[in-house]
Amino acid sequence: MNAPGSPARLSTRRVSTLIADDEPLARAGLREMLSTVSWLECVGEAAHGEAAVEAINRLQPELVLLDIQMPGLLGTDVLRRCTHRPHVIFTTAYSHHAVTAFELGALDYVLKPFGQVRLEAALERARTALGEPAAHSAVDRLNDALGKLPMTRLFVRTGAQLVPVPVDSIAIFEASGDYVVAHVGGSRHVVHVSLSRIEGRLDPSRFVRIHRTHIVNMSHVVRFRAVARGGLVAEMADGTRLPVSRTRASELRRLAE
Repeated sequence: MNAPGSPARLSTRRVSTLIADDEPLARAGLREMLSTVSWLECVGEAAHGEAAVEAINRLQPELVLLDIQMPGLLGTDVLRRCTHRPHVIFTTAYSHHAVTAFELGALDYVLKPFGQVRLEAALERARTALGEPAAHSAVDRLNDALGKLPMTRLFVRTGAQLVPVPVDSIAIFEASGDYVVAHVGGSRHVVHVSLSRIEGRLDPSRFVRIHRTHIVNMSHVVRFRAVARGGLVAEMADGTRLPVSRTRASELRRLAE
């Protein structure tokens, strides 16, 4: 055990890492930058999408530095096709895939051209996610705590742009197949993530899951109205009426007692 106030002992384990980028110079640059990071081990490279899928599934790296625009498959499609699930940092010149990347669980999205400092910041996030001791433990503990706070903004696509929407302005999150539709006033925004994952990032004192398909913002709920056979419906400020499941109805009644 470390003495109080002493630095944490760094792990001697090296994290297996794969580089996937169609540009030879980009791969060489990443190799050079990674060579200075003692806790990483580069185990392979891939120059196009199909090769990336094969290499990730065969080598099973813990971390992948993945380009977006590659021949054959986009980097986001590479992730969808992989049976092995590594941690991923996207390295790309294109910002418009950022939402999809984070929806797929990417640790970071690093825009080219970038230098050693920006890459190391992304790698520190990877080290925290992998459970490795951080180089700057106080900073990482703060970042980890911030990551557990309820989200306050949701990035959505509007045409070719990424637009931050305040979470408080979202009245309803509605499951639609594998996606979620966020209802903001008269607008609907499709988010490529599960309702359960959204629920885990919301403030439970303000957002309540009333049904397997709906989460409501309590500040947008006018009332819960009783209906036939002991059921409840949530009446929203815009006039929308949403069914409340039997389990949630019982819980809401207990809270009201």
